[in-house]
Amino acid sequence: MEHTGMTDQPKSPDPEPDQTPGLADGGGVEPGDTPPDSDQLSATSNADPPVRHRASPTSVVAFAAVAVFILLFVAAAVLLIARMTGALG
Repeated sequence: MEHTGMTDQPKSPDPEPDQTPGLADGGGVEPGDTPPDSDQLSATSNADPPVRHRASPTSVVAFAAVAVFILLFVAAAVLLIARMTGALG
């Protein structure tokens, strides 16, 4: 039976280069070899959780600001055209 006490060292997340077959000197990989995989310490079970809202509060504020700017621009253009044509008197 294997002892798993407090003195056991945790497994390293990356393989040791001197103990990994297929690695060239300096840690490179020989042509045609697959590099060794690193251990995964933790990850979520859902990599891409669904988005709750279609628009974030920031995008709503930005959209409203652009809409106000466009409305002011159109109002100024209509006022300018009305003055040029003499429609305002």
